[in-house]
Amino acid sequence: MERRSLIKGAAALALAVMMNGSALALDGAELYAGEARLYEAAQKEGMAVSFDTGPEWANWKSLFRDFKKRYPDIELTYNDIGSAATVVALDKTRRRPQADTAYYFAASGVDAAAKDVVAPFQPVNFDKLPAVFKEPSGKWFTIHTLNVAFLVNKKLVKNVPAGWNDLLRPEYKSSVVYLDPRSTGVGQVIVFAAAYAAGGSVDDVKPGADYFGKLHAAGNVLRVEGTTPYAKFVKGEIPIWIGYENDGLKAKYVDGMGDAVDVVIPKEASVAAPYAISLVKNGPNPNAGKLWLNFIMSEAGQSLFAQGFVRPSVPDVKLSPEVQAKLPAAPQIRPLDVVKASARKAEVDRLWSQAALTK
Repeated sequence: MERRSLIKGAAALALAVMMNGSALALDGAELYAGEARLYEAAQKEGMAVSFDTGPEWANWKSLFRDFKKRYPDIELTYNDIGSAATVVALDKTRRRPQADTAYYFAASGVDAAAKDVVAPFQPVNFDKLPAVFKEPSGKWFTIHTLNVAFLVNKKLVKNVPAGWNDLLRPEYKSSVVYLDPRSTGVGQVIVFAAAYAAGGSVDDVKPGADYFGKLHAAGNVLRVEGTTPYAKFVKGEIPIWIGYENDGLKAKYVDGMGDAVDVVIPKEASVAAPYAISLVKNGPNPNAGKLWLNFIMSEAGQSLFAQGFVRPSVPDVKLSPEVQAKLPAAPQIRPLDVVKASARKAEVDRLWSQAALTK
């Protein structure tokens, strides 16, 4: 009788583990309601394929590490092919998708949604995102931003500029480098940032193009680059680079420039360029993909992005004092509407060329 009771007890325990094993495997309380149940479903798939999440970019390696710690039964695999190439790959494999999630500059998310290769999914904290940072049904949503900033080498620049108007001063002659808006996304974004600073907007980009015309006319542009000049900046070849905040912070805290670098969010205005992710339509491991996306959008995942010098998309994520000091509040940063911005690319190219290249 005692043996039969033991067998029944063991069977009941085994059933409980089968039903709630994921909850037992989770470290502490759920990050969100339903996490344990989703993990249980993902365990049956065993892996998630994450496109374009190179580990050295935006601190993905730390997200991989902590995801694996929390969900040890899920293997994460990834590639690093670039935003546009990711959409091409999703389109080519639409009949038999290879990926579960796809990460890219949000304009590529817009493209992926138009091509119908991504599925609607609203992760945790989706409702907290600004409207321009997501497709309404969740076919793409922003997970972090890159913000336009002045990256200043103080060994080459005596007075650090605080805003766009400062850059027009004679003391900055032949000092400013930025990327060509005709061939780079960063170049496009900084024209929109300058437009906001000059009284324009994503709907009125001409003030931004005119600003760069003034900067060139003043003789303050050292050169316009076709590819990111990060290595040149770290080598000390660029006095002021109008680029992204995270590059300046990486140069300062990781690549040895230290206090020689100041990273300035211009006081008049800046813009936040959204980087987004999607659940792939008919992906091979949908539950594991959703588990990965929820982790990315949880407070745990968002805080890891901040440690990699990119700003979380979810407002009011709690950061350590050390990380917060590196990413201080900047209310002048405007969320960029990539749908509108993408539609105006040809206009930006034309207006910038007329203003900056025509003598």
